[in-house]
Amino acid sequence: MKFRISLLCTLTLLSVSSVLRAQEVAEVTLTADKVQFLYDKKEFTVKPGQKVKVTLVNPADSVTRQPHNFLIVKPGKKDVVGMAANAGMADPAFLTTKQAVPESPEILHHTKLVQPGEQDTIEFTAPEEPGDYPYLCTYPGHWAIMNGVMKVAP
Repeated sequence: MKFRISLLCTLTLLSVSSVLRAQEVAEVTLTADKVQFLYDKKEFTVKPGQKVKVTLVNPADSVTRQPHNFLIVKPGKKDVVGMAANAGMADPAFLTTKQAVPESPEILHHTKLVQPGEQDTIEFTAPEEPGDYPYLCTYPGHWAIMNGVMKVAP
């Protein structure tokens, strides 16, 4: 009987432990480079289903004085979303009310357009499907070099 109770307690603790791990928040800060159109991190890794908090920082002393944003897209869709951003320039609202975020079902999450000296934070749940999820800045002309990968791995 003591063995069964001990086993039950152990299994309960293991189950609670895995739930707590899933609730751990992965906090990531990405800072725009002060000189080039780059993020300071080319990749970061999170667990499937993990809570994620991403803060995009655009330094006040940026030499380029350009706004930036941060979009996470479906695997293999960086170029599709980047080209949609290029096409978005035909829309007068693209850089204002649309925050340089193109209309695309390939976009999973995004920040607002962050001006120099500002930052924006988004919170979301990582996809359950492991894989490489590209992220990029869709301010005109930036996406081809200002990008990286959120790796979702157990």
